[in-house]
Amino acid sequence: MKLPKSFYNWTSIVGTSIAITAFFLIVFFFCVSVLFNQGGSYLGLVIYIVLPIVMIIGMLLIPIGMIIQIRRRNKQLFISEGMKWPKVDLNDQKHRNAFTLFVIVSFIFLFLSSIGSYEAFVYSESNQFCGTLCHSVMEPEYTTYQKSAHARVACVECHVGEGADWFVRSKLSGLYQVYAVTTNNFPRPIPTPIANLRPAQETCEHCHWPEKFYSKRTKFQRNFLTDKNNTEWNITQLMKIGPDHHTQQLSEGIHWHINPDIKIEFMSADDKNEFIQWVKYTNLKTGEVHIYEDMMMEPDSTFYADAKLRTMDCMDCHNRPSHVYLSPPDYIDEYLAAGKIDKSLPFIKMAAMEALKDSYFTKDSANLMIAQKVKEYYATNHPDIAKDKADDILTSIEKIKEAYHQNSFPEMRVKWDVYPNHKGHLESNGCFRCHDNYHSTKDGRVISKDCNLCHIITEQGKPDSLQHALYGKQLEFKHPIDIGTDWKDYNCTDCHAYLYP
Repeated sequence: MKLPKSFYNWTSIVGTSIAITAFFLIVFFFCVSVLFNQGGSYLGLVIYIVLPIVMIIGMLLIPIGMIIQIRRRNKQLFISEGMKWPKVDLNDQKHRNAFTLFVIVSFIFLFLSSIGSYEAFVYSESNQFCGTLCHSVMEPEYTTYQKSAHARVACVECHVGEGADWFVRSKLSGLYQVYAVTTNNFPRPIPTPIANLRPAQETCEHCHWPEKFYSKRTKFQRNFLTDKNNTEWNITQLMKIGPDHHTQQLSEGIHWHINPDIKIEFMSADDKNEFIQWVKYTNLKTGEVHIYEDMMMEPDSTFYADAKLRTMDCMDCHNRPSHVYLSPPDYIDEYLAAGKIDKSLPFIKMAAMEALKDSYFTKDSANLMIAQKVKEYYATNHPDIAKDKADDILTSIEKIKEAYHQNSFPEMRVKWDVYPNHKGHLESNGCFRCHDNYHSTKDGRVISKDCNLCHIITEQGKPDSLQHALYGKQLEFKHPIDIGTDWKDYNCTDCHAYLYP
């Protein structure tokens, strides 16, 4: 089959070679990924995005080369009537061959492009694409996501949601993210985009809907002290996530905040909503309104000028629904409770805490220093244990490092205190951002700090001397280490937030 003379130039020939090579590579890699289940996220990137772009570039070079060749032959581009356009004569064998080839190739290209475009869309929406493509950047989020309660919910279900508007926004944002990663021009750690967050009603409430009411639930927690026996200290709480009975709906309990008849608005002094200075309560049924201001940090004219009004929704408490970074005491307790670290090894909790006090800047330095500090702790303080339990200590060191890497990511400067979890009040102020006894109205109404508003303690203490509350009653909190009544006068964060900087 003869083609027009204008095709025979180096630009068109090179373009054809590139397009054909890219096409066969797409087919080859696709077969590898489907038949042998090999390649992972990077192969998907090559198949559905990189190679199709290369093939299109090659195909564009073909007509570009032909146009250049025609212009070389005909230096006179314009005549009095205007520019000369190419003539297509299907009675001419060469023109007919070229036209037939163009139609066939175009049909195949459009057909494959439609499939490729769909696959590229599906791939770009996949968890692999979101979590593993930019591995160093997304490693913290992807690692914590995989062990979260939402591990079977696709990333895009929360981060994008339904509708073309947010889909386009996410893709435009993604283009900048690709640029930032390519040029290594991104902050470490990645800031939480609270200002651009999609309302929870459009994401969370597709599964968690306010019309479905749940009554109270029991939370059982196991902790371990830093003494010789790694003494276990348990606490059982009845969490008032809802009312006493489902017929009361959202009239009380923690989730009262999302009662459809109640509207809570607030303004914060910072971008992360850590310091809430102004709260507005509105009863949509009765029209009752109360405005609470922080008496310890009273809002001034500058605050009102700069602060943004936000309507409270799920994400203001559940701000880490899928990406929770535990503090060293918490993740070591989890490993002890699960039996991954041997709790019968004397002082292992203390040794782990000593090793995890410092910040590390690379994974390798973390591995090296954790091992070194645990060994030094035993060698210095308990040489007999270091000698008799050497193998057990080495096994525990590996588990301590494993737990550390599940929650701390030195290269991205990410650890537990970078992204505070507002669902609680132990290591971040969380509930106490408003419930602190200092937010009050002009007529004396106060947002109470009473612990029993949200939960009551039904059991606490060591397993062999556990205190139990009578049915319908509650125990007063007892700190595992005797600190007197200080726990009543200060927030938990005054100590716990600064133990492991």
